[in-house]
Amino acid sequence: MKIVYSDKHTVHDPQTFFVRGVKQRSTEQPERATRLLAAAKDAGHEVIAAKAHGIGPVAAVHTPEYLDFLQIAARDWAKLPSASAEVMPNVHPARAPATYPKALVGRAGWHQADLACPIGPGTWDAALAASDIAVTAADLVRDGAREIYALCRPPGHHAFADMAGGFCFLNNSAVAAQRLRDKHQRVAILDVDVHHGNGTQSIFYERPDVLTVSIHADPANYYPYFWGHAHETGAGAGQGFNLNLPLPVGSGDEPWLAAGDAALKRIQKFAPTVLAIALGLDASESDPLQGLKVTGLGFHAMARKIAGLGLPTVLVQEGGYLSDDLGRNLAQFLSGFEKGR
Repeated sequence: MKIVYSDKHTVHDPQTFFVRGVKQRSTEQPERATRLLAAAKDAGHEVIAAKAHGIGPVAAVHTPEYLDFLQIAARDWAKLPSASAEVMPNVHPARAPATYPKALVGRAGWHQADLACPIGPGTWDAALAASDIAVTAADLVRDGAREIYALCRPPGHHAFADMAGGFCFLNNSAVAAQRLRDKHQRVAILDVDVHHGNGTQSIFYERPDVLTVSIHADPANYYPYFWGHAHETGAGAGQGFNLNLPLPVGSGDEPWLAAGDAALKRIQKFAPTVLAIALGLDASESDPLQGLKVTGLGFHAMARKIAGLGLPTVLVQEGGYLSDDLGRNLAQFLSGFEKGR
């Protein structure tokens, strides 16, 4: 399997992450991607460079105001008196009826959902490079490749059309899916990250041409809390085209794979002609975020099931944090996918 990669992600190294009010270093570190790259190489996969595509593909799913903010935020924040090293909002509008602010501090609160998405001097460049990876992979699949793995960092599935959150800034999975829509009338996205893909859900929530399916730890007790519940099924023209399959926190292989069967059944009914996988490896039993307890064999089995759909597939890297199993879990997933073909 070909692996699309760019080392431009290294300029984004967020230092700020609040957990229950306690400040610590973010778990979304550059080493994540370098470990995944090493594992892919060791497994014999070919690594190819991403092509630059500019802002066009991300503008297809994100708002102009948001993209402008991401590009200028770190530069202008540094000009503020006594500003922190990273852009961190201290006020949010709670999305009650509100007016879009002119002040940068207000714009930060508008566009950053939580305290897990600090913006530093390299964040925009890294996020745009990640979207380039996703677009390059999508173009290869669109042009005839059966499967491509997009090794994106920072991740993307918590990014809304106009809002960052949960380590995410540009929604790589949504960008890839939208790119695939240039050729395919029906695209399905299957998100297997331990967290619900709330940004992806929101972007396509009122559309019937992109089916969004997510398997994740129950948001009643786990991030992102406000989205990812089973009753969220779409709205308007998109009613019935969003499926959430929340699992009790701590669930292992058996319930995770059973949810996978339900997800694949819904995807088959939708009858897409191409598939995007939001590949989070943080469902692992050894992941530091400890939401689910999936083993390496579980990742292998899930990948085989997905590959059995026989669809052209873009695999977009989402979560998965530093543990001894991170690279091994990727190798297991990619191996399972190839064997399932």
